[in-house]
Amino acid sequence: MSLITQLNTLVTRIGTEFKAVRAKLGSNDDLATTAKSTLVAAINEVAGAVAGAGATIDDDNVSTLTVYSSSKTVDVVNAAIDGLVDGAPGALDTLKEIADQLADDEDAVAALTTALGNRVRFDAAQSLNGTQQAQAATNLGMLLATEIGDPATDFVAVFEAALA
Repeated sequence: MSLITQLNTLVTRIGTEFKAVRAKLGSNDDLATTAKSTLVAAINEVAGAVAGAGATIDDDNVSTLTVYSSSKTVDVVNAAIDGLVDGAPGALDTLKEIADQLADDEDAVAALTTALGNRVRFDAAQSLNGTQQAQAATNLGMLLATEIGDPATDFVAVFEAALA
């Protein structure tokens, strides 16, 4: 085979493969952009649309036109949680102390559960014996029916009627 024949075969093969690759890529008409004259024009159209689409990330300045990066957002949220839990005054600090104590002492959890079970309920009926009723009345600052004298209007009588 001569050199010219080999070169013609090579050029034909390169052209055929280039044509196959181009067919797989499609043409500019297949682009979803309105600028289809060149690939550069289509890319510029997309770049222009994206540039005005969202807020800029700015971790230093708070603005309605900027947003924090995800790492800055995590830092701000964690600082707020730490401030609420560890730096909280009074009652919230007490809740933290209770949570720490409960985590360290399983007997405290059992004692707390028992204490909750022994409370006087206002949202549901419950059965209390005479001793429990007397203690509940004392805790609530009420007098027993026997101390007042009129069972129809006294706490224990009304309470027993409600439980019946």
